[in-house]
Amino acid sequence: MNFPSDVRYTKDHEWIKLDGNVATIGITDFAQHELGDIVYVDISSVGKAMNAHEVFGTVEAVKTVSDLFLPVSGTIAEVNSLLEKQPELVNNDPYGDGWMIKMTVNDPAEVAALMDSAAYQALVG
Repeated sequence: MNFPSDVRYTKDHEWIKLDGNVATIGITDFAQHELGDIVYVDISSVGKAMNAHEVFGTVEAVKTVSDLFLPVSGTIAEVNSLLEKQPELVNNDPYGDGWMIKMTVNDPAEVAALMDSAAYQALVG
């Protein structure tokens, strides 16, 4: 399993990578592995200002549907349009082409407060 050290992690199995005040967010390799084959990603929150831990969309796998939780507060700026026709990118490349949203972060300190790679690996065992 892959645990990149250049991203932060949440207990809800999302990852976030900050570049200035713009963050890219997706689900972790662990999460996509647990979900199985992802068949649909539904995110309709573009342009919305949201708080940390709010649901920003859902991901549907063959056996289940899971909510996606925002790791930090901010405004959703973009959704990965590739996922509309290729949801399997989340399985194949969760930290690359399988990213889900980009957002403008209200407070970069919120990102720094999330788990690093070692802490997340300890969480998932």
